[in-house]
Amino acid sequence: MGLIYLALYKGKGKLFNRLIRLWTRSKYSHCELVMPDGRWLSASAMDGGVRTKRIELNLEHWDLIPLPWANARLIESVYDRHYGKGYDWLGIFLSQLLPIGLHSRRRMFCSEFCAAGLAFNTSAQRFNPVLLGEVAQRINRLPFVQLGHSLKEG
Repeated sequence: MGLIYLALYKGKGKLFNRLIRLWTRSKYSHCELVMPDGRWLSASAMDGGVRTKRIELNLEHWDLIPLPWANARLIESVYDRHYGKGYDWLGIFLSQLLPIGLHSRRRMFCSEFCAAGLAFNTSAQRFNPVLLGEVAQRINRLPFVQLGHSLKEG
């Protein structure tokens, strides 16, 4: 089984991307989970909500963080449960801009989907792309994660 990645979008994008970057004070405005078979899973404002797609990787637009600890079955389960749900514009406003944590159960935004797929589901709506990337990198630095990953490779 191949590796799962967290893909963080740093490309120019549209006005919405610039607003997200401004709000989070980050170079990132969107995130995706890249599965071993090449599918990219997320909730996308441009695509109308939770979806899968194949994106041609351009490293000028994306940073990739390997997730050796991610559970592909859990991600697929989250995807199957939420596929087709709309994009949560109100949730972005109420959980990111006004940090009161309210969000729709019928809609999702990108970092909420990715956080739920990575088992951060009790507070998934509180994540933005940069925070999710920072948490993933911290988990990757944990000694037992590094040991487990090296054992899988060896």
